[in-house]
Amino acid sequence: MATIISIINLKGGVGKTTTTVALAEMLSSEFRKKVLVIDLDPQTNATTMLIGEDNWEELNKNNYTLAQLFKDALDPEKQRFNLRKTLQKKVSNVSDVRSLDLLPSSLDLIDIQDKLSTMPMGKYYTGNPTEILRLATKSIVDEYDYVLIDCPPNLGIITLNGLRMSNAYIIPTIPDVLSTYGIPQIINRITDFSNSIGEIIEPLGIVVSKYRAQSTIHKNIVRQLKREKDAPLFNTIVPENNQIAAAAEHVAVSTLRQKWGYQGQFDIYKEITSEFIDRLSA
Repeated sequence: MATIISIINLKGGVGKTTTTVALAEMLSSEFRKKVLVIDLDPQTNATTMLIGEDNWEELNKNNYTLAQLFKDALDPEKQRFNLRKTLQKKVSNVSDVRSLDLLPSSLDLIDIQDKLSTMPMGKYYTGNPTEILRLATKSIVDEYDYVLIDCPPNLGIITLNGLRMSNAYIIPTIPDVLSTYGIPQIINRITDFSNSIGEIIEPLGIVVSKYRAQSTIHKNIVRQLKREKDAPLFNTIVPENNQIAAAAEHVAVSTLRQKWGYQGQFDIYKEITSEFIDRLSA
């Protein structure tokens, strides 16, 4: 069975998508795992990082994104979502990444989010707006070792779709006041949701990104996060780095070291991935 992990933070710009893509590519290339990325964020950043903007525009034009899945839930008479055509095989701009697939996102998810609470309940009340993604992907998820879900920066119905099928979740954050402010809310809300569905969704941990060693605030908040018990801090910290920021551009490269950087950036993400695997094993 696949291990399914959601990546979430209520604040944008904290390295959520970068963490998702880096983990996915490392698991595929360096650990020889089969990985699926599910992009639920309407900003589509994970999608464009992995397949490029031109390919995304073509898929979006033909309705081969997850937006069509949620549109179908609102209008059961018109079932247009095609899982096999939406699933993009062997994505990534890195030649060494050969076992990474993607279910792409769409900007259209912005308009759909608020409408999902009005979806038809279906026969015998089987139409549950938080079950849409799980039911649609259950035929393929166990083809993978890991499924990573890049969630929107909110706790709405689309995010709950990702959490509903997850075993655990990761919270990437910049170690500042605004980025960490919502972490207790995330943990409490997911705990309540987990209890309501009778399934365990564990907080796998907090990943610190864009860390500035010269910042007193960053140092203090990292110390605070280390004391937290509800969501343990990952030991490996990602520094603020121009090469990591530039990795968001979809440009063909041969190796992950070439993509993420030769001055320790590659090693940092490999260490986080090792820690990720160890925590799941534990």
